[in-house]
Amino acid sequence: MTQTALAGATSPDTKATPASRPVRTRPAAKPHGQWKVDGKEPLNPVEVFKQEDDGLSVRHRIETIYSKQGFDSIADDDLHGRFRWWGLYTQRKQGIDGGKTASLEPHELEDSYFMMRVRTDGGKLTTEQLRVIGRISIDFARNTADLTNRQNIQFHWIEVENVPEIWRRLEAAGLQTTEACGDVPRGMLGSPVAGIAKAEIIDPTDFLLELRERFIGNPQFSNLPRKYKTSITGYPDHDTIHEINDISFVGVRHPEFGPGYDLWVGGGLSTAPRLAQRVGVFVPPEEGPAVWEGVTSIFRDYGYRRMRNKARLKFLMEDWGAEKFRQVLEDEYLGHQLPDGVVPPKAKVNGDHVGVHEQKDGNFFIGAAPCVGRFSGTGMLALADLLEAHGSHRVRTTPLQKIIALDIPKDHIEAVISGLDEIGLSARPSVFRRNTMACTGVEFCKLAIVNTKDTAINIIGELEERLADLVDAGELDEPLTLYLNGCPNSCARIQTADIGLKGIIVPTADGGTTGGFQVHLGGGLSSHNREEAGLGRTVRGLKVAIPDLPDYVERVIRSYVANKQAEETFAEFAHRVDEELLK
Repeated sequence: MTQTALAGATSPDTKATPASRPVRTRPAAKPHGQWKVDGKEPLNPVEVFKQEDDGLSVRHRIETIYSKQGFDSIADDDLHGRFRWWGLYTQRKQGIDGGKTASLEPHELEDSYFMMRVRTDGGKLTTEQLRVIGRISIDFARNTADLTNRQNIQFHWIEVENVPEIWRRLEAAGLQTTEACGDVPRGMLGSPVAGIAKAEIIDPTDFLLELRERFIGNPQFSNLPRKYKTSITGYPDHDTIHEINDISFVGVRHPEFGPGYDLWVGGGLSTAPRLAQRVGVFVPPEEGPAVWEGVTSIFRDYGYRRMRNKARLKFLMEDWGAEKFRQVLEDEYLGHQLPDGVVPPKAKVNGDHVGVHEQKDGNFFIGAAPCVGRFSGTGMLALADLLEAHGSHRVRTTPLQKIIALDIPKDHIEAVISGLDEIGLSARPSVFRRNTMACTGVEFCKLAIVNTKDTAINIIGELEERLADLVDAGELDEPLTLYLNGCPNSCARIQTADIGLKGIIVPTADGGTTGGFQVHLGGGLSSHNREEAGLGRTVRGLKVAIPDLPDYVERVIRSYVANKQAEETFAEFAHRVDEELLK
C-alpha cells in the first residue's frame, strides 16, 4: 500500500470523524397543498381547473351551449370535471370487456351518454316526486332508475340535449342534481325513518334541511379537496353507516344536556379504508349546523390537495388524531368548547328497516327490497299509484338500496305488501335478497372490471335454492351480508360485508383470463349483533371466477354453519378460523 493510501486509511477500530462522513441532506418535504399552510397555488391539474372556474358555473354552459350543440361541443375540463358538480358522469361504452378497463384511455371507454344522479338527502320523496322521477326515467333514461346506497336515484342513458328539461322537471318538484358528485358535499345520508320511528332519540329532519338549504350550491364549499360525505341519524339502531362517512352525527342522550349528537369524523373506504374516529364532543341540536360548517371548513382549509389519492378527510384525521382535530374545531372555527361526548349505545335491532314497523302516530312503515337496487321508471309510477291507493304519499330510500313506504294504515298492510311484490319490491325477502348489495358494475361504470348487478341477482337465486335446507333449519336467521363491487373503489362497501367481493381479472386454466373476485370476509359496521365496526380479512391466493362464485359462496356459508361456535356470528367465525375453512 502506498504512503498516500496509508494516510487515507483507517484501521477497523478507528471511527470516521464527522468531517470524513459524506453529508446527506434530506430533501425538503413537499407541501400537502393545504390552503391554510401552503397557500392556494394549485399543485395538480384538477386543482387548476377548479380554481380557473368553479364547478357550479358549468350549468350555464350546459343550458346555453352544450345542450344545443351536442356532446362533441363539450370542453374537456367540463366533461371530465365540472359536469360532476351537477350529478353527471359519462357512462361506459357498451360492449367493452372489463379486462380492457385498465388498458384503454378514458375517451376510449366512455360513451356519449351520461349517468345522472338525483340527490335525495335523507332519502325523502313524495309520491308526486316519484312520478316525476319515473316519467323522466321513461322519457329520457331508457327506464333506468337505480336505488343507490347513498339514498340517491341514478339514471343512465342521459343525453346532454335533454339535461335542461330534466332539471326543469326535477326542480319544479323540489328535487335537484346540484353537487350530487364532485369535490363537494355530496348527497347527505339521513335516517330513513326520521320523524316517524317510535324508538327515535332525536329527529334530525330540520338539521338536514338547514344544511341542504344553506350549503348545497354555495360557493363557500364548492371547492373541497375531494368528495365529502355526511350522515345524520337520530335513530338508535345505526341506520346511516356512520363509521364510513367523512362526517357523521349519531343521536345520543347526554345525561346532563339531553338529546343531541355524537360527532364522528374521517371515515371512508375505497382502496385505503379507514373507519371514522369519535371526536369526543357532544353536539347540542341547535349547534349541529355550525359544527358541520366548522368540520367542513377544516377539510377545505387543511385538507390535502397535492395528491388526489390522499385528499380525503380520512388522511388528515389519521395524521392529526381526534384530540388535535377537536382543538382546531373549537379554537379556530367555533370559538368555544363543546361538552364531552357520549358513546352511542349498541344497536338493539337490525337497522335496515326491512319489514313492517309501527310509527309514532300508530300507522306503519314497510321496508322493501328490490334486487340489488335495480329499479325502473315504470316501477316508480306503479309504486306511487299503489301507495296513494292506500292513503300514503311518502316514501324513503335507504343506505342499503332499499325503499320504505310510510303511513300505511294497519288494515292495509297485507294489501300493500302484495302490491309491492307485484312491482319487484319484497317486504319479506329471503335472507340473501335482503342482504346482498351491488354497485353499478361494468354495465355502465368506466372504472369497473366485472358485471356486478347481474352476477348478484344470479347468486341470490342460486343461494335461495341451494341453501334452502339451512334456512328451513333456522341456521341463517341473522343477517349475512354479501356485497359485490366491480373494481377496488368499494362503492358497495366490500370491506364491511360478511362476504365482500372485489372485481378483478383472474387467470384461467388455459392461460387466458376472465372476470372474477377477490374475497374479503368478516367485515361489518356496528349493529345489533356487532359491538364495533371492523374490516374484513382477505384470504391469501383466494380469487374466484364469476362462474365459480355460487359454488364458493355456498361452500363458505356451509363451512360456517358446520364449524361455528355457539352464537358465533359469521364475522367472528371468519376472523377466528384458519384459512382452509374459508376457501
